[in-house]
Amino acid sequence: MKLRHGGLLAVCLGVWWGCNAEQDAVSGGSGGEGAMSVGGSAGANTGGSAGVAGSLNSGGTTTGGTAGAGPRRCNGHAALCDRPFDQVAFATTHNSMSNADEGWIAPNQEHGLEQQLADGIRGMLLDTHDLDGVPFLCYSNCSLGKRDLADAMSAVRSFLEQHPNEVLAFLIEDYVSPSDTAKVFDQTGLTALTYSHPSGAPWPTLGELVDTDQRLVVMGQDGAPPPSWYLHLWDEAWDTPYSFKNVGEFSCDEKRGSRSSTLFLLNH
Repeated sequence: MKLRHGGLLAVCLGVWWGCNAEQDAVSGGSGGEGAMSVGGSAGANTGGSAGVAGSLNSGGTTTGGTAGAGPRRCNGHAALCDRPFDQVAFATTHNSMSNADEGWIAPNQEHGLEQQLADGIRGMLLDTHDLDGVPFLCYSNCSLGKRDLADAMSAVRSFLEQHPNEVLAFLIEDYVSPSDTAKVFDQTGLTALTYSHPSGAPWPTLGELVDTDQRLVVMGQDGAPPPSWYLHLWDEAWDTPYSFKNVGEFSCDEKRGSRSSTLFLLNH
């Protein structure tokens, strides 16, 4: 899988979910090239990428497994089933909807959402915009490229239905209200697959999310509950700066959110 403006795993720079980075991270995943771990695309001046981290990395595509086929795997690894959500690394792309395959101008990614999911991407940074009352995925100016939000979320629902052991994370730069986004999720059948995280509660394991079939975690940069599953990103996570003139300016300083949060995004 090709990602524009950078590799999927760039030294220790990726976007990490979770703060146990002192533990050894392992790469893996069964999705082929690019399905191994943290990362994404986007260069230093375009907002970075994202990945969600802890001590083991997610990636690859699994479909469940049958009796005698060995232990079940969550996001590609049996060990991840017992790991809390905030202790797992997710391969994540920035401006995930903006891609060359679908003809977007100045795209961030090579492939569309469906191919990214097939390649092992499990976290997506998405921008929602309102066009004449209809929610779309766009980046900045929708004339550069757009996709109807309902169409995209229908594809996500299909993926989750076909891959019952996969957990996804969506981080939304939201210019559409949570209530209008919720209407699209209701329309496409995604609402039933979302996870509502109680404020301050420990995060469930991937196995628990799989068992309850609540396998989509959604966080908005501006929006907040209701609905209960539309979490406010900066109440749950913090990130590092994402705009740099050169590599020497890279830092782990806090930009948004609070370091007390257990979810951590390292932009690159």
